[in-house]
Amino acid sequence: MKIVTIIGARPQFIKLSVVSRAITAHNRTDKKPKIDEYILHTGQHYDQNMNDVFFQVLGLKKPDWQLHCGGMSSQAKMLAEMLTGIEKALIECRPDYVLVYGDTNSTLAGALAASRLHIPVLHVEAGIRSFNKQMPEEINRILTDHLSFLLFCPTGQAIRNLAKENISEGIFFTGDVMYDAALTFGKAAEEKSKIISALNVQSKKYRLCTVHRAENTDNPERLTQIIHAMVDISTSDCPVVLPLHPRTKAYLKNYNLNTTIASNPSLRLIEPVDYLDMIMLEKNAAAIFTDSGGMQKEAYFYRTPCITLREETEWTETVQAGWNQIAGFHTEKIVGCLANNPPKSEIREYGDGNAAEKIVNAVVNVFSSHTRN
Repeated sequence: MKIVTIIGARPQFIKLSVVSRAITAHNRTDKKPKIDEYILHTGQHYDQNMNDVFFQVLGLKKPDWQLHCGGMSSQAKMLAEMLTGIEKALIECRPDYVLVYGDTNSTLAGALAASRLHIPVLHVEAGIRSFNKQMPEEINRILTDHLSFLLFCPTGQAIRNLAKENISEGIFFTGDVMYDAALTFGKAAEEKSKIISALNVQSKKYRLCTVHRAENTDNPERLTQIIHAMVDISTSDCPVVLPLHPRTKAYLKNYNLNTTIASNPSLRLIEPVDYLDMIMLEKNAAAIFTDSGGMQKEAYFYRTPCITLREETEWTETVQAGWNQIAGFHTEKIVGCLANNPPKSEIREYGDGNAAEKIVNAVVNVFSSHTRN
């Protein structure tokens, strides 16, 4: 069986790492068929600190195809370049399945190219919805789910979301591969990362912030208010550490916000960090401020309170369980969330840390069933 996996952004590298490990483990057993996995990297994340370093840390093999679609002048041009490159690779390889992750442009491009060539699509992290169609990620999720042959859902809510859209076949509840990754790499981070000592911060005596979504970075009012909130809450006793996404770095300069940042040396801007360093920053933070969907879950995995810099979340269970608060972008609301301490409970839906194994077993079983028929 041949599978081409399409990736392009940092969260997909992480998910790929655990699923590829599960594929390798399957191939070492006597179960058939064996799986030949080929990797196509669209280049959506093109910064070396967000690309090459992650591949090295996660132990991923070099992609079989490397496109260069990052940094395009428009989303449409990026998608067009991806479609062209992916189609060429799929015609060359003729896989049995195309596997995509999450909700990026790379996800949608992979699903579209495969469907045009009548290659079944496997979607990991299917059924997730924010119900905000102003987000390009939401459109990507919806279209990909409706193009997919097998849909691997991380939560029960994801399955219910699909049912509302009349998608009822090829659905598997697997748990979340990001929880697999948290278990796999959490211990490695403790052993290998030196970021806490390098930054000279103390556990639970700093806060972590990440901002990268276009809805925040491309809007001067939103980014300005978020930065003012970080300036307001940063103190010498509890600084804010903000690893800078390349997009955010550019917009801080465009909006003349660097002077505001410099007014408080306790707001510490740093370069992007690798995955193990980010895990350590998440595990040891007193709180996390983020517009990242994946980090909201990682905050829960490491039992760190999270404040989400958006108006909604795909991961509603993190809010219901008290680990996440929705702050939006207004300075006063963000700062106010720090004073709250919602009652917290455990989230059972993310599975037992074997989501990747369940995905691989499902694909093997479906393929074997179709082959016999």
